[in-house]
Amino acid sequence: MSSKRTTIYYTLTDEAPSLATCSLLPIVRTFTSAAGIDVKITDISLAGRILAGFNDQLEEHQRVEDGLAFLGELTQDPNANIIKLPNISASIPQLKDCIAELRGQGYELPDYPENPQTGEEQDFQARYTRVLGSAVNPVLREGNSDRRAPRAVKEFARKFPHTMGSWSKASRTHADYMRRGDFYSAEQSITMDESGDVRIEFVAEDGSVTIKKELKLLAGEVMDSMRMSASALREFLEETMQDAKDSGVMWSLHVKATMMKVSHPIVFGHAVTVFYKQLFEKYAELFQELGVNPNNGLSSVYEKIEVLPRSKREEIMEDIHACYEGRPELAMVDSVKGITNLHVPSDVIVDASMPAMIRNGGKMWGPDGKAKDCKAVMPESTYSSIYQEMINFCKTNGAFDPTTMGSVPNVGLMAKKAEEYGSHDKTFEVGMPGTMRVVDADGNVLMQHAVETGDIWRACQTKDEAIQDWVKLAVSRARQSDTPVIFWLDRNRAHDIQMIEKVNRYLQDHDTAGLDIRIMTYVEAIRRSMERMLRGSDTISATGNVLRDYLTDLFPIMELGTSAKMLSIVPMLKGGGMYETGAGGSAPKHVQQLQEENHLRWDSLGEFLALAVSLEDMGNKRNNPRAAVLAKTLDEATGKLLENNKSPSRKVGELDNRGSHFYLGMYWAQAVAAQSEDSELAARFGPLAGALADNEDKIVAELERVQGKPVDEEGYGYYHAKREVIKRIMRPSATLNEILAEANG
Repeated sequence: MSSKRTTIYYTLTDEAPSLATCSLLPIVRTFTSAAGIDVKITDISLAGRILAGFNDQLEEHQRVEDGLAFLGELTQDPNANIIKLPNISASIPQLKDCIAELRGQGYELPDYPENPQTGEEQDFQARYTRVLGSAVNPVLREGNSDRRAPRAVKEFARKFPHTMGSWSKASRTHADYMRRGDFYSAEQSITMDESGDVRIEFVAEDGSVTIKKELKLLAGEVMDSMRMSASALREFLEETMQDAKDSGVMWSLHVKATMMKVSHPIVFGHAVTVFYKQLFEKYAELFQELGVNPNNGLSSVYEKIEVLPRSKREEIMEDIHACYEGRPELAMVDSVKGITNLHVPSDVIVDASMPAMIRNGGKMWGPDGKAKDCKAVMPESTYSSIYQEMINFCKTNGAFDPTTMGSVPNVGLMAKKAEEYGSHDKTFEVGMPGTMRVVDADGNVLMQHAVETGDIWRACQTKDEAIQDWVKLAVSRARQSDTPVIFWLDRNRAHDIQMIEKVNRYLQDHDTAGLDIRIMTYVEAIRRSMERMLRGSDTISATGNVLRDYLTDLFPIMELGTSAKMLSIVPMLKGGGMYETGAGGSAPKHVQQLQEENHLRWDSLGEFLALAVSLEDMGNKRNNPRAAVLAKTLDEATGKLLENNKSPSRKVGELDNRGSHFYLGMYWAQAVAAQSEDSELAARFGPLAGALADNEDKIVAELERVQGKPVDEEGYGYYHAKREVIKRIMRPSATLNEILAEANG
């Protein structure tokens, strides 16, 4: 074994994953230290990112390392080994809540300036904007994505299937999306023959030109531009609301406002002002004075009117309720609290909300707390049709059966901010009529769109290096798993026409003999994948960036009950590796239950899976056979944990996240002690295995004893909790703490 110590960089993120990490890491470090591996925490939480952006405003003792910038640089190191947990993709309401919490803790941060007037306020807004939405993933994902369900997880799902709602052939649930005026309808795309500079310009009707962005493009790079018509969007929204009202189904909006942090909040805002049209027309001047921002949802109205006299507030509240009389029922996030899908943009994210609806038999929760059919509105049509196709499939064939269904692993094109996720700095809300265009250094117009006031225009880039690696990864996965691959590419879409030509060309660079590799439109691809899945067969989906995000929630939620149990590997272009702990968000409701009942139902299975692959990588790349042994035994322990059903329960008083960690540690120690590849390692962990087994009942009792009452810890914060406080909450078993301390010498 190499004597040089190596490092796994473990991200500290937000909410439930952050809490769970505090419980799990002492166990992990007990094992990795035996292989000469350090596990170091790097803070990329929302609070940490905010503080790092304002170090110049803070006292010296309050300043923090910019963890995201550090990891961004590390992605270029061939030896990089990063374990990345889910983090908050912040909306503006979440950002403001986090700022308020930090200010309450003594951090003199400026307020978020919604309408900056001075140069300083513009600077502050720009800094805060950098932490909104998908601020983390484009920095860290310097490789393409390999997501799949591990064998142990698949076997567990078949042995302990999750509940699936029944589908009726008479279900009126359906997806609806724009047929004209959206991004898909207007998309244009080019491939650069050679590297060169381009600029994005706005040409006003009077001929004046404003340069919006200057870019350096590489040879072979694909660039797209597209426009969404604000007037067409509003007409579409009005039509869907009236249709839902007439047909008696609920109306539900599904967008990705947190990740598509410029374009989709605007779309969300249009939905709010159309649904509550009477309200926003009546109080237009007042809302402007108050700074109401519909892009932040109806919650912005509630927040801003708090400064008004009581009588005025009550008048506005009456007018809000009056809006519901002429509108369809709204799908609810929380029926008891009256929180609808239009309350805040971060509550209903299409890639998680649509699969949950389909798994529930096509139903969402209504204002009366009952599950009902609905019109699922996804204005941008590019990928929306896949959900309607799955709805049709389930209405015909019934709900999927987790005990028999196949799997749809994914190879996703996401390296170097590929496709839509790299569009934030090139997305603009048009302020006046004119033309948006892309022009090369010689003044040649490469792409252009006529635009009207309020239209959304954006450009996206996809590097050729990322595309080549994506094709290579797809072929490799097909060969390794002996599984067919479908490239989901629409031959009628401008961007995909460029991609199809590249995929066909780069497939010739690889040995594809005997492999089943096809290119299909989105509807063709999902139909074939579902037909095979119904028969128990697997099909690899090779997709672009946003579709990767959609599918790695859609299929796992049907197959496993959650996307958090997927193994997610990002082989870096420079040779390092990042291991993501599945998807599924950061589970704010789990935190709420912990606060109220001291029970954390968050499942760390994704971390177990990611850590095993991370250790395997250490063993292979760093000549560390002990790391390889730890990887194998961790997989064994994870399998045993699933087989014995030691995952966290949803119910207070039963095993929670902390208890699940204990069982993983015990099973892992037993597996290491039983293996014969490294006798010294076996001898080292034998006593730990014995101590944990001997004290199993006592430890489980200590972990369960703290449950059932609210967490009572001074200084507990939601976004920026004190780590010593979290340690007390998440490590309540004195017996387990003592055994781990003794094992670490």
